[in-house]
Amino acid sequence: PAVARRLVDDSLATEKAGLAGTAYIDARWPAPPPGKRLGAYAVYDASLHRAASTLRAFGWPVVEDSRPALFASGEAPDAALYCGWYKLGQYVDAFTWRRGAIGYHIASAECTTLHKPASRVWCKRMLEEGAAAVIGPVYEPYVQGFPLPHRFFALLAAGRGLGDAFAATVPYLSWQVILVGDPLYRPCAVLNGH
Repeated sequence: PAVARRLVDDSLATEKAGLAGTAYIDARWPAPPPGKRLGAYAVYDASLHRAASTLRAFGWPVVEDSRPALFASGEAPDAALYCGWYKLGQYVDAFTWRRGAIGYHIASAECTTLHKPASRVWCKRMLEEGAAAVIGPVYEPYVQGFPLPHRFFALLAAGRGLGDAFAATVPYLSWQVILVGDPLYRPCAVLNGH
């Protein structure tokens, strides 16, 4: 209950001033050359690079990583936005979350076991560590079931609400991927004059 109340309180407080901090984008491979035919995993990895470019265009400070390893412990201070992959059920304590932060880790079943104290799934741990909203699956959605990061973050950065950005970009409604957070939360509305 305390975490649920904090999600709403953080969302309301952040909307007044706008979300600030750093966007961390954690791809696994370098950005592909334009026009290259991509498989499903490569499409999502390329989308992470496009998300970094999109957020920079909106004025966000972005740390973009294309090493196979994830951000290591303590490497992501002042995190406002995070999207990366793939470490199944093994949250890495790399982040210091800003109030109102949004986390999105592309891996199967990262939103399961939210109530199990010993669970290390990404959604649970991001919420416990201070994120105000997370996206994750409750079971295996296959990579094509996740929102494309560049589309999701572009809508948020443009001032759209969290629930609106999620609903507009999740490929399959009522499937496996869910949003945990206040759907009315508009983290960038004030930054865009809305």
